[in-house]
Amino acid sequence: MTATISTTSVTPTRRRRRSARLSPLLVAFVLVPFAVESVWVFWPAIQGFWFSLTRWDGMTPPTFVGTDNYVELAGDATFRGALVNTVIWLVLFGGLSVLGGFGMALVLQKERRWVGFYRAALFTPVVFSLVVTALVWRVFYQPDGIADTLLRAVGLEQLIRPWLADPQTALYAVILPALWRQIGYVMVLFLAGLKAIDPALHEAARMDGANAWQRLRHVTIPQLKGVNAVVLSVIVIDSLRSFDIVWSLTKGGPYHSSELLSTYMYSTAFQSLRLGYASAIAVVIFVLALAVILGYLVRAFREEAS
Repeated sequence: MTATISTTSVTPTRRRRRSARLSPLLVAFVLVPFAVESVWVFWPAIQGFWFSLTRWDGMTPPTFVGTDNYVELAGDATFRGALVNTVIWLVLFGGLSVLGGFGMALVLQKERRWVGFYRAALFTPVVFSLVVTALVWRVFYQPDGIADTLLRAVGLEQLIRPWLADPQTALYAVILPALWRQIGYVMVLFLAGLKAIDPALHEAARMDGANAWQRLRHVTIPQLKGVNAVVLSVIVIDSLRSFDIVWSLTKGGPYHSSELLSTYMYSTAFQSLRLGYASAIAVVIFVLALAVILGYLVRAFREEAS
């Protein structure tokens, strides 16, 4: 009887110790991706910060110059213009992507006839590369193209202008094709979040007398907090690294009117061969992305704690 008691008392302890040990397979699943990220992401990021403190043309050895590149950035009018354009791009591209994607998700969340077709139609532009998207919209914006034809059809000929060649409209003309592609992607993210909401919550709110707007505000949106964090991260990252469509349509022109930090970084690095200065611009892009995402997460955690 004593032996039996001691065996049964030891067995759960051994089981707990055995379960506490990490499986080699689990360790491999953690360490292998971390090693890949260290080689392909973290180390290049550290190198990029180091290069931002140097003067380097990509061929001769880099020369350490300290914070000279950042001091030059502060007085660079083109950089300041690109920074303002990037903020405008982040607000308009990001905000309209969220509003459009969320609105489309609300409209298309219920299963009904043809809903699959409309979802696929909105998501189709995501499949296209940004260069292909730019080529399609270049035809749209060309003189006597679709945009001009539509304006003439509704009697607004006075609004016709060279959309991509006018400094007043170039940036906003480039935002539209980027939105055309991004809204479908954001819609899919919100659709996944809406499908995960328990229908009983909406039914309970409806029985309490809540109208559609109240259910949206007090039930739907609070239940999408996790999805909102993902959407914000995607939008901020996509906004700050937007390059292909701007470069394909305007190359940052005319007169830097559609210049973004990403396009200015590229032209500085590979046309002017000032890789150290371009690395400083890359650091600024990273700080902007980190500030926006961390600011949102801190506020979300505070709201959740309160």
